Amino acid sequence: MAVRPVLKMGHPLLRQVAAPAVVGSPELHALIGDMDDTMRALNGAGIAAPQIGVSLRVVIFEMKDNPRYPHVAAVPYTVLVNPVLTLLGDEREEGWEGCLSVPGLRGLVPRYRRLRYQAVTADGETIDRTVEGFHARVVQHEVDHLDGILFPERIEDLRRFGFEDALAGQMTPMPD
Repeated sequence: MAVRPVLKMGHPLLRQVAAPAVVGSPELHALIGDMDDTMRALNGAGIAAPQIGVSLRVVIFEMKDNPRYPHVAAVPYTVLVNPVLTLLGDEREEGWEGCLSVPGLRGLVPRYRRLRYQAVTADGETIDRTVEGFHARVVQHEVDHLDGILFPERIEDLRRFGFEDALAGQMTPMPD
């Protein structure tokens, strides 16, 4: 396993819709290992395969004791292969987001509060969860990467987008 370079906003691969992944292969397990190493090395809440240059529908995420997100509830370590999201209601909430592919920048992004996600693990086990709050936000953010969307495209008021150090006193903690 290895820490891989993270592609930055502007790279053409980040604009592509990722292809479905084949479950159970040694290559998929190696990819997930590299994603995990990279996410942890950079204190990310999650990472998608396209961010490390692999255009496949694979994301991982976890939140516990992360210095980049000190005020959010824990989110269990999860690997999603070929995820499908179903929104549960129209209620949205705004929260500050950052991204390993958009380093040093944060923005206030509206996301749906509740959703259901379905996927399989690297070994083909079914995952079917209904989540809300920060957990739902992380899933939406990571799955957006699979569709070629970066969080700045979701920001509705660009006055609430900027460099972390310049926004430091303006960012309120995200809800759980």
